[in-house]
Amino acid sequence: MSEPAWRIEKRRLVERYREENKTAAKGQIVFTGSSLMEMFPVHLWAEELGPHAPRVYNRGVGGYRTEDMLPILDALVTDLAPRRVFINIGTNDLSDASVTIDALIGRYEEILRRIEEALPGADIILMAYYPINYDAAADDGMRACLRIRTNERIREANRAVEALAARRGHRFMDFNAPLTDEQGRLKAEYTIEGMHIRPEGYRAIWPDVARAILA
Repeated sequence: MSEPAWRIEKRRLVERYREENKTAAKGQIVFTGSSLMEMFPVHLWAEELGPHAPRVYNRGVGGYRTEDMLPILDALVTDLAPRRVFINIGTNDLSDASVTIDALIGRYEEILRRIEEALPGADIILMAYYPINYDAAADDGMRACLRIRTNERIREANRAVEALAARRGHRFMDFNAPLTDEQGRLKAEYTIEGMHIRPEGYRAIWPDVARAILA
């Protein structure tokens, strides 16, 4: 069976990261995860923080799950030898009804174990998963996805990720307040199709993210 086009595109993206890592500055800041990270222009906005701010590298890969990240941690994190790593991985796992939160957390913990082993002393921050908005879903396909990846399931997963962070001695950070409406959903004006976030949404959380970068 032929490889899906999106898989080929993302594999090429990972190879591009590998090449860029060869000349990247070590000891800086890395953000990694799936599409919600890849789409966050944190590496560009970090340039607004001034000449003395750390360099920020975005190593998000859209569509990837925890199982996809495990074999390429060198390209996404460890080759850069960062002093701080922000991770948001697992939302695509949550879109699959056959994947339990326990299974997700098991793979997430292995990701952390491998980073800890390669980068002892690195500051690792586990980011809360963003909410969704079923009522803002763009089409039937997205609605079907969001009937699985519900806000209730996301909240349960966030509790599990927070517990994982505490168990392994890392920080859990929730930047979601500016994105969330009074019903606990992703604000309609901030979402593209119920799941992914518009630049305006990322701008809403950017001040808090920037403080975490500079801390």
